Amino acid sequence: MLLGFWFSPFVKRVEWALKFKGIEYDYVEEDLTNKSTLLLTSNPIHKKVPVLLHNGKPIAESLVIIEYIDETWKRNPILPQDPYERAMARFWANFIEQKVTKSTKEALVSQGEQQEKKVKELKEAMDVVEGEAKAKLNDKTLFFGGGNGVGYVDIVLGWTCNWMETIEEVGGFKVLDPESQPQFHKWMANFREVPFIKPTMEPKEKLVEFFRMLRQDRLGLVANK
Repeated sequence: MLLGFWFSPFVKRVEWALKFKGIEYDYVEEDLTNKSTLLLTSNPIHKKVPVLLHNGKPIAESLVIIEYIDETWKRNPILPQDPYERAMARFWANFIEQKVTKSTKEALVSQGEQQEKKVKELKEAMDVVEGEAKAKLNDKTLFFGGGNGVGYVDIVLGWTCNWMETIEEVGGFKVLDPESQPQFHKWMANFREVPFIKPTMEPKEKLVEFFRMLRQDRLGLVANK
């Protein structure tokens, strides 16, 4: 059973991992304004989604869940089998979390000089991602998972294909650029077309509405402090 919320890119990662493995699961949509007892008892530390319940045991945090899924169901490996390549995949997943995901979220809910700082950090991070894409991807290798196709880094980075453009629009800034990030944009186009990914992409209009409310709420809280 997967506890989630429709807009969460972290929940989507877990969904993609389960679908990649061909694992059937029950999905429970959470109301984050009125969190269920199941969520609060399953993740008492952070009280957040996603939470995977397997054999009655809860696992929280998207990256932890993905590794648990990969270790529990051996078919269709998500992480590389080679120890060095596995370590590098974890390195890039951590980089994406700390430098891309975090900076994007902070740019969305800030303004003025603070937002400019976060956007600058995000652009620098995306330059690094583009460099890695140029080094790893080509006409034969479409994904960071290499010969196995979609892999760990793809799943962790996949939220950018649907969420980042929407956040740019709502936040009033621009980071994605096909001219300076050609290989990354090719990767995004290929990732969006993966059969088990494509149906899971949320409509942009729905995301825009949600992120506008989120930005207004967060900026309002800052203004009232």
